[in-house]
This record gives sequence, structure tokens and C-alpha cells, in this order.
Amino acid sequence: MKTEQYRPFTETHVLALPLPFQGHINPMLQFSKRLASKGLKVTLLTFIDNQITKTKNGSVNIEFISSDANEEDDYFQNLKSIVSVKLPEIVAKISESGFPVSCLIYDSIMPWALDMARELGLFGACLFTQSCAVSNIYYKANEGKLRTPVEKVPVSIEGMPLLDLYDLPSFFFDLENYPTSLNLLTNQFLNLGDADWVFFNTFNGLEDEVINRMTARQFPIKPIGPSIPSMFLDKRIQENKEYGLNLYKPNIESCMKWLDSRETFSVIYVSFGSLCIMGEKQMEEIAFGLKRSNHYFLWVVRESEEEKLPSNFVEETMEKGMIVTWCNQLEVLAHKSIGCFMTHCGWNSTMEALSLGVPMVAMPQWCDQTTNAKFVADVWRTGIRVKVDEEGIVTKEEIEMCLKEVMEGEIRKNCEKWKKLAKEAMEEDGSSDKNIEEFVAKLMATSHITKM
Repeated sequence: MKTEQYRPFTETHVLALPLPFQGHINPMLQFSKRLASKGLKVTLLTFIDNQITKTKNGSVNIEFISSDANEEDDYFQNLKSIVSVKLPEIVAKISESGFPVSCLIYDSIMPWALDMARELGLFGACLFTQSCAVSNIYYKANEGKLRTPVEKVPVSIEGMPLLDLYDLPSFFFDLENYPTSLNLLTNQFLNLGDADWVFFNTFNGLEDEVINRMTARQFPIKPIGPSIPSMFLDKRIQENKEYGLNLYKPNIESCMKWLDSRETFSVIYVSFGSLCIMGEKQMEEIAFGLKRSNHYFLWVVRESEEEKLPSNFVEETMEKGMIVTWCNQLEVLAHKSIGCFMTHCGWNSTMEALSLGVPMVAMPQWCDQTTNAKFVADVWRTGIRVKVDEEGIVTKEEIEMCLKEVMEGEIRKNCEKWKKLAKEAMEEDGSSDKNIEEFVAKLMATSHITKM
């Protein structure tokens, strides 16, 4: 029997506390939906009230935490202060409703949440929303085995390929722009050994060697991904068709209608996420690279970036291209007409492409994207990473060459392997599904004993 069909109603209640950014909320919310489908009562805490509280999220409750944060204050310190006040209030309120909280699932960027959970008598489960490989690099820095500035390249880390300087997360080589970010990310490991569970948004087969190495260091890592809506993977949670949070309004109908009129694998999809800001010169090179490729393209250009497009570009490419301010990325990537994804290689976008079998042209910008791009090109071999010139620009010639190689080459065949593994991980008795089942069973057993 399938677990979703016979689970009894339970009083076992968990709180999910994501970092309040879209790239962190989405995987936490998807994990929450998986847990709810298996019988847990789940409440997700959010500081963002513009979309997520107005979206249907199945059996996951949404609790909005209002904030009077001053933008000039230290963001993460302010976040910690707010949670320290609000979390006990929410736990107490929920307890009065007859469904007391037994566990707090928190984003790894907020290790202090584990201490708060302990003070409230709760189990603590940590969720990493970046790759295991990237987290392993930060762990090495936390141990003092990888220092900044990096003194010797390539960097050798057990279980990983040799890494050049620009294969590391950007905080290791762009020290001037992000002076405090590396400390924030290495601090994820301060009390990780005290967590009751350590979850990663990844899956067995994708990062086995790194997972095994980290687990051997006392972190019992449990992959629970890919954390994307069920209807794009195993299809066991019928209402789970979208993430549940969009910071921008997607052009769904126009995108789908345009894609429906294109042939299979004929369209290049281009998107660099919700945060990336391109210079005008780089936007121009992307535009002309797309034009020179002579393939159809769907390009997401946020309203704030539209003025950087070359003059007359939209008019000159109307027969080949479509430019939208936002779209439903999962629906686009799952469409039969998509032949390639030109991406910044954020972890969520990378997981989506891997799960849906879409080859990539990797054009990383910052943070973990550089390491993700390294793995896309050299480990999983599901795409090509662009090269930058001496001015840090990816030229139109480079873009044209990479797009043609992915669209017209053999990379797509290798993508099917990862698509299959991603789906198998989330199916009944799959590796990630078993890890989620085990977590649910232990929590239910503990709650039952406590109530006796």
C-alpha cells in the first residue's frame, strides 16, 4: 500500500523555519509538503507575506511572523532576535491548540535555531539547501583547512575533483565584495554535531562520495531531494504542482502558448534567477550570442533589467525569440520544446534541470553557483561551462559556441541518467523517500511514547 493512502491522522507536529529568501523557502516548503503527505502536521514559519500566505499549500499550515526590522540593522542578527522572541510564542500557542510541536526543522544558515529548539524541549533537524559538495568546502574552511586568500591551487578535497580558484564559491576569491559572507556560511557547522537529523536537498547517486566522506565525520547526512513539486517527479502528491512562492508574477499562458508552437528540443531557455544583476555590456553579449546561435529562445529578463537590452533587439528577434519578465520555470523546463537551459546554476535551478533531463549552459555569477557549474560540466557532464575573457565578460562568440554545442551535440543523452535517478529517489521506497519515512516514523513513535 502507498503511504499517502493509509496514513492515519496524527498529532505529531513539526515547525519548519526557512531562511526568508525564495531559494531557501522553496525547498523547505517542498520538504514540508512531503512530511505532511506522510501524516505529520506541519507549520511553516515565514517572514514573507506577499505571496506564500495567499497560495494553496496543501496540508502545510503557514504562520506569518511580522517583523519591524530596520533595513539598516545587521540582517541576520536582527532575524535571530525576532525568532528568539516569536518562536516561544508560536510554540506555546500551538500547544494550546492540542497539537504540541515536537521538532523544529531549520535552515542550516541559522545554527542558533537549534539552541532555541533545545530550550523549548524540541528535537532539532537541520536542512541544507545547497549542494553537499559546496557545504563540504565550507566545512573545510570551518576546520581551518581551507583559508582565504587561497594560497595554493588546484585545491584538493577528499571525495571531490580538483578545484581551481574559480571553481570554489565566490566568497573564497571575491573577498572585497562579501567580507562577512564566508563566516556566515562556515558557521553552519558550529553545532551541527548536536542536531538530531541533518538533511540535504540532494539525492543518492548524485553526490555519493561527498556524502559518504561527510557522514564519516560524525554528520549522519540524509538526502531528501530533489525538493521540487511531486507532480514533476513521482506524481504521488496530486495537489503538489508548484512551489507555492513566486516573488514575481509569471507569464504562464503566453509562455506555454509560444512553446507549444515549437518543435521538440528546439528552444533555448535563458534565466539567471531572481537576484542576478547583469552589467549592460554582459546583457548585450548574451543578446547577440542568442541571435548568432540561430535557435529559438525564451529569455527571462526582469523588469529592472529590461533597459539593458540592446536597442531594437526585441524587434529584430521577434521571429526567433520571446522575452518575458518572469515565468513558471518548472513548467518551462518540463516542456518538450526545451532543448537547453542557459542558467546561473543556482542549486534549485540546477536540481530542476537535472531532475527534468535538460542539458545546461552554465554561466555562474556568485556564491555556490561556480562550484555547481564545475560539477555540471566536469562531474555530472550534463552541460558546458562558459569561459570569461580577461575583463570578466562572457563574449557573444563564446555564448554562441556553447549554445550550439549543447543544442546540437550529445550531452542530452547523459542527462537521462540523472533524470531517472532523481525520480527513483523520490518514488515509494526510493532512497530519499526512505529517509523521509524514517524521520516521520521516529517522530511519531516518540510523540506516542510521550503521550502515554
